[in-house]
Amino acid sequence: MGTRKKVHAFVRVKPTDDFAHEMIRYGDDNKSIDIHLKKDIRKGVVNNQQTDWSFKLDGVLHDASQDLVYETVAKDVVSQALDGYNGTIMCYGQTGAGKTYTMTGATENYKHRGILPRALQQVFRMIEERPTHAITVRVSYLEIYNESLFDLLSTLPYVGPSVTPMTIVENPQGVFIKGLSVHLTSQEEDAFSLLFEGETNRIIASHTMNKNSSRSHCIFTIYMEAHSRTLSDEKYVTSKINLVDLAGSERLGKSGSEGRVLKEATYINKSLSFLEQAIIALGDHKRDHIPFRQCKLTHALKDSLGGNCNMVLVTNIYGEAAQLEETLSSLRFASRMKLVTTEPAINEKYNAERMVKNLEKELVLLKQELAIHDSLANRNIVTYDPMDEIQIAEINSQVRRYLEGTLDEIDIINLRQIQEVFNQFRMVLSQQEQEVEAALRRKYTLIDKNDFATISAVQKAGLIDVNGHLVGEPDGQGFGLGVAPFSTKPGKKSKSKKTVKDPPSSSARKEGASSPVSGKDLDMISTSKTQLVPSSKDGDVKDVLSRDRETSSIEPLPSDSPKEESRPLSIIT
Repeated sequence: MGTRKKVHAFVRVKPTDDFAHEMIRYGDDNKSIDIHLKKDIRKGVVNNQQTDWSFKLDGVLHDASQDLVYETVAKDVVSQALDGYNGTIMCYGQTGAGKTYTMTGATENYKHRGILPRALQQVFRMIEERPTHAITVRVSYLEIYNESLFDLLSTLPYVGPSVTPMTIVENPQGVFIKGLSVHLTSQEEDAFSLLFEGETNRIIASHTMNKNSSRSHCIFTIYMEAHSRTLSDEKYVTSKINLVDLAGSERLGKSGSEGRVLKEATYINKSLSFLEQAIIALGDHKRDHIPFRQCKLTHALKDSLGGNCNMVLVTNIYGEAAQLEETLSSLRFASRMKLVTTEPAINEKYNAERMVKNLEKELVLLKQELAIHDSLANRNIVTYDPMDEIQIAEINSQVRRYLEGTLDEIDIINLRQIQEVFNQFRMVLSQQEQEVEAALRRKYTLIDKNDFATISAVQKAGLIDVNGHLVGEPDGQGFGLGVAPFSTKPGKKSKSKKTVKDPPSSSARKEGASSPVSGKDLDMISTSKTQLVPSSKDGDVKDVLSRDRETSSIEPLPSDSPKEESRPLSIIT
């Protein structure tokens, strides 16, 4: 992430013959401006009216040429844009204070061109000075008029009519205008043609303050993308420069606006008021919410206002006494803007196609290095290619023979073989667990101890006692594990002193020999939350067990693997 830095704010004073020297004074460092206002005697002796203001800024441009303004304000921002930093230059001020002249300039004289054409010229000159990079430049021109978005370059013949209205869209990469046409410019003349095309489509009006007053906010954006001509470098940088010419704030009484111009002035003042609210919120570090979506202007400039960019504000003011009230308002806005911090960072991206090619080359070189190392170490049998089906089957055979004891050790050749050996061990273990579980399911029925109805039925049948212990039945047909209940009477068939019955019959012995669970294993798993019981002649138990099987309340029997030691089983036959 980049380091946080303050927004740079400059003041440009419009030259006038009636400059108020007694009211407006500049500091010796040319970075401060003081305003002095005489007290109104008509308000009486007790008058607490403020008469003095002092504003500390990054520079005061008084009687400055267009060249000096560009060198001071915009040159560094444009030069850093080619290194991957976003930039924003904004002109703010009252109507007729010289915002459009500062941003665009005059067409009558080449020396009077403004920041925007000079920025385009600097961009293409810097591209010529960087032959090691392939840099593409695109431009767009947006107008915000009466809270509606318009494309000033939509009148070009190759730009089709927009089906849907333009909208402001936010994504993880930032804010962009959906539906706004972006035009590729390969040379400086193409960029100037697009600029002049957009300027002719701007909405202007005439009133007492300005004959050619801008009635809309305009944002000219230069998009740049710089790729290294070195094929081994997959990184590239992107950046954009927003050149914002705001409509002038005006007092309706002074401008004499009527009709359509009055409506336009209302929208302009409203959007500028929302802009100032957003700036105040950005300057207050305790504020969590910034009202960017109050109007289209602040929403479109969300990335620029306190975002990832180098931002510069040029505040244009009048130097006449009659405009002192608007001058104070503009200077307050500039001082608030200086409290806002941005966090510029290089916008680096990766070319996926170049990255894949570079990784393929690196892989070939690493294989060659390994081949040289193996030949020096007499390890010619080592291969680093992925294993085929025959090799995997051979490893599976070695693992099974190793588990059976017919193979003493498995020869280790490379890392791929080690990984495949462990994979085959896992597959064999999984197969054995499934086989053991299937065998137990065929021989026994599993009962969940949380099923109280089933437990009650089994207790009534005499298979377990009230404590959940299994009870043996010495009927000569099988054997039992567990402890007989204390309430068992001597006259009953069950014997409490024996936990294992006499040797079973031949059929039972034969069946027990084929069982996958031995008597020793049964002793280890005699305490369980699940039990295994066979079919019974008792009707209640049979009904309950069949109901359990139908309702899928039977839990799978875990194997005797280390993972499943926490779920032993108790078995009755």
